[in-house]
Amino acid sequence: MPVLHNRVSNEELKQRLMEEDFHRTTISFYQYFPIQNPQEFRDFLYKHLNSLQVFGRIYVAKEGVNAQISVPDANLEAFRSFLYSIEPLNKLRLNIAVDDDGKSFWVLKIKVRDKIVADGIEDPSFSMERKGRYVNAEQMNELLNDPATVVIDMRNHYEYEVGHFENAIEIPSDTFRDQLPMAVDMMKGNEEKNIIMYCTGGIRCEKASAYMLHKGFNHVFHLEGGIINYAKQAKEAGIQPKFIGKNFVFDDRLGERITEDVIAKCHQCGQPCDTHTNCKNSGCHLLFIQCESCAAAYEGCCSTACKDTLHLPLERQKQIRQGVDMGRNVFNKSKSRLRPRLDEDRQP
Repeated sequence: MPVLHNRVSNEELKQRLMEEDFHRTTISFYQYFPIQNPQEFRDFLYKHLNSLQVFGRIYVAKEGVNAQISVPDANLEAFRSFLYSIEPLNKLRLNIAVDDDGKSFWVLKIKVRDKIVADGIEDPSFSMERKGRYVNAEQMNELLNDPATVVIDMRNHYEYEVGHFENAIEIPSDTFRDQLPMAVDMMKGNEEKNIIMYCTGGIRCEKASAYMLHKGFNHVFHLEGGIINYAKQAKEAGIQPKFIGKNFVFDDRLGERITEDVIAKCHQCGQPCDTHTNCKNSGCHLLFIQCESCAAAYEGCCSTACKDTLHLPLERQKQIRQGVDMGRNVFNKSKSRLRPRLDEDRQP
């Protein structure tokens, strides 16, 4: 059976999205459940979601499904009906974006992965059947009021930098697989304390909570639905959020504002700013924080060198980046070995 996917160029798909005269709702969801044939399930999803004009990014693995999508408002009920017709996904919680213009995705991509969250766990006795207790927004705030509570942020540095819960501990690693053993080491001696783990939508902290229990910690909680669901519940209930700043999201928006606090700084001038962007030089594409003044001065680039490259003929730009694999190019102040030089000496 041929693999089902979209064959239209990204440029044309983006243009079509901009021309849509209807609103879309951005939704995220995940579920850990056994899938015997991920490729078959992937094609089943693609066929039905594509017919509903769903855009987004979905990962399917033997351990479950992880999705960030946008759905035309007119198709929301049909989408829910289809999703809930799949028994393990029946009545699944859907995280609705809180700061959303519906322009988060422009194509549907569904990929088969080894795991929906790459965790590096090779212990055959580890199981997702025993995991930490869910907490909602109100319960999260109550636990945070207890000075004996330990709250752990299971996201990446660039996510933590623009927003996090009060007194949250950052696990200083760039990959989830490294964070898990580091969290265990950092929490040694706290086996009997209340430990709350959180992440963007819940998928990472749910697995992290199971891992901490597996490693002998006895009072582990995780924030149900992550920051996205917390912000929604807090707003609906009129609860003062204890999350400060902006929640980084993995779509074109690059962030949802939770509070008006700006806790990060522009990586170029140091002024208060929490706006992420990608360097406009395609040979760099660095993810970094840039204020409006620097965006104008550097034309959306991370350095003068990249700005100069942007003005070269396209063929010359292609020659410069030919054979260069930028990999996961993210500005990270916590790891000097990964820190790109945001200055005029940075060579294209």
